[in-house]
Amino acid sequence: MQVVSSSSLPNSLDNSIVRQGKKKNFCAEELSGVPHSQIPPPTMTSGTVMDTDELDAQPTRNGGNVQFEQEAVRAGATLALPRHFDRKTSRDATPHIDNYRTGYKTQHSVTRPTLPELLNPNGNATQIVAQDGVTTHHDNSINDKFGWIEGVLIRNMMSIWGVMLFLRLTWVVGQAGIGQTLIFIAISTFITLVTALSMSAISTNGEIGGGGTYFVMSRILGPEFGGSIGIIFAIANAMNCALNVVGFSQSVRDMIKEYGGITIIDGGTNDVRLIGTITLIFVSAVCGLGTKYETKMKDVMFVIMLAAFTNFTEEARGFIGYSIDLLNENWEPGYSITAGQMQNFISVFSVYFPSTIGILAGANVSGELKNPNKAIPKGTILAIIICSLSYAGVAIICAATVARAATGIVEDLNNGTNLNCTINDCNYGLYNDYQAMALVSAFGPLNYVGCFSATLSSALSDFVSCPALLEVIAHDKIYPYWMVGFMGKGYGASKKPLRAYAFTFFLAISFVLIAELNVIALLISNFFLATFALMNFSTFHVSLIKPIGWRPTFKYYNTWLSLLTGLLSIACMMLVSLPIGMITIAIVLFFYLVVLYRSPEVNWGSSTQAQTYRAALISIQQLVHIEEHVKNYRPQILVLTGYPGTRPALVDFAYE
Repeated sequence: MQVVSSSSLPNSLDNSIVRQGKKKNFCAEELSGVPHSQIPPPTMTSGTVMDTDELDAQPTRNGGNVQFEQEAVRAGATLALPRHFDRKTSRDATPHIDNYRTGYKTQHSVTRPTLPELLNPNGNATQIVAQDGVTTHHDNSINDKFGWIEGVLIRNMMSIWGVMLFLRLTWVVGQAGIGQTLIFIAISTFITLVTALSMSAISTNGEIGGGGTYFVMSRILGPEFGGSIGIIFAIANAMNCALNVVGFSQSVRDMIKEYGGITIIDGGTNDVRLIGTITLIFVSAVCGLGTKYETKMKDVMFVIMLAAFTNFTEEARGFIGYSIDLLNENWEPGYSITAGQMQNFISVFSVYFPSTIGILAGANVSGELKNPNKAIPKGTILAIIICSLSYAGVAIICAATVARAATGIVEDLNNGTNLNCTINDCNYGLYNDYQAMALVSAFGPLNYVGCFSATLSSALSDFVSCPALLEVIAHDKIYPYWMVGFMGKGYGASKKPLRAYAFTFFLAISFVLIAELNVIALLISNFFLATFALMNFSTFHVSLIKPIGWRPTFKYYNTWLSLLTGLLSIACMMLVSLPIGMITIAIVLFFYLVVLYRSPEVNWGSSTQAQTYRAALISIQQLVHIEEHVKNYRPQILVLTGYPGTRPALVDFAYE
């Protein structure tokens, strides 16, 4: 058995061909008299294996040079055509995207197709033909990936239906009234929906690798902005995981206190910290098993969530009943003091906005999707519409059924003074009871179970997203190894980035120990608003420059609407909290300067490169309209330097 490269062919044998068969081999002398047009074209390949053991014993018909003819036959092995050769087959390997991927997960594993695979299009394209003892194997990784419903729609819906739905929406309605609550929902839906449209346009413009949001923005805006926002987004996911864990812990504390009268430590913040730490360990263990197990658990929780949504009835304990008068009373805002702070439109909006930030949960695991180009737009947009309508519906039900303040004492209810807070202390109602949705529920414990499902599923999604982002950023090598690169190291057969998982755990536990939902929500809002702003700016910039590679199949986006949404996101950052907004911008600027200083050797065809090229062309075209003047005159010199780097002195002389 001998492997011959096509590069070893003599020039005199360019039109020769050797047919592989039983004792039927033609040498160059036999084909010398054949017209060129009658010789079938050779199929070129480098590295085709042919059995040449019998060629050493081949006799020559004209008594020529035996050694020369045997070498010619061996050289012609690379031009051997099978009996079932299809003359319509291209001479070269058929281009396929799998052979040219640049993602870090595929660039070392995908092989170029072999000649038998190209000549047998009906064969199994995923099977590699065994040659010279090479073991055949199949790529079944696609079977472990998810479609748009399970991978994007359910994941996004469960992330949006998080802690805010069960523990803070009633408080938002009590403070802002149903009118301004609907304004909150409309503003948040507008920002997230336009951001989803922008992301859909980018995600349908080419192949999406692992890393989702980071991958999209880094390939559009370049490594500087992409890397900085990738770090911000990874931190925001860890913080959102902590937010949902704290919400879960508060629900567990309230449930065991209400139904069992049990307190673990003090029945307050320390109980939340203890339960939160145990919960986060459980979440990290489930995510460490793999995305498959995390997704299956989310599917079960999704069913529980749907059951909790149907748990509204007017016969529940503490339920006043659907009342138009109560709805009118709760329509206007009624801001009050909470935790020593007088609430207002901006402060309440900053608490509500994190409820909508789960729109990127599906995009964050783009590497686990079968077809991310179609799954991300479809699943994300549909999830936003469904969840926004559900938030509005739940807010209206709560406003029409629960009073803002109540004493919660049965005797006061019999006397008709349970809503009179001037002579009694009111510890219940929309103002004071974060578990008010349990009062609206027909079966209170089911509301708690729904809250558990929503918070745990969101925590799982966020915990998975953070290591996935850090792993991709580490493999791109745009940051120093000691800063981010060390977290990309994989362990075990599945190459799990355990260091990234450990970093996510310790970052999340630091926010869990804060144990205050409103404080964590304020921090998260700015990080996600910064992500949304740059996402929209990416779409605006690339659609404005219009490089030749910008051809998204998703057409339902608008250049100027993306710019408006980006500016609106930045304005919301400043309004929510000016100090935290400035800190967020400073963090983005720091990571931007790190990448700019390192100047990593990456070329992703960013829109900033396209803008530089376009600006140069426009400047050259504008020279036509500039008249010559003695003060601006410059001689135009043609310098024959060859490669300019070899004669820099001559180039400098001509320039000066």
